[in-house]
Amino acid sequence: MAEKKLTRSNNKMIGGVCAGIADYLGLDPTIVRIAWILTVFFAGFGILLYLILWIVMPKAIG
Repeated sequence: MAEKKLTRSNNKMIGGVCAGIADYLGLDPTIVRIAWILTVFFAGFGILLYLILWIVMPKAIG
């Protein structure tokens, strides 16, 4: 079995971070995007976390 790697997805709305996390976890990207929006509104650190992940996560190949 191939090793799963966390990468930014080509199925992106902004940076591909949410779709990449969804691919890694085997979830629908919409669920991860909704969770991110809730994190932005209720916890306040979602935008900073997204920007950090956008910089740190490598782009998917292919």
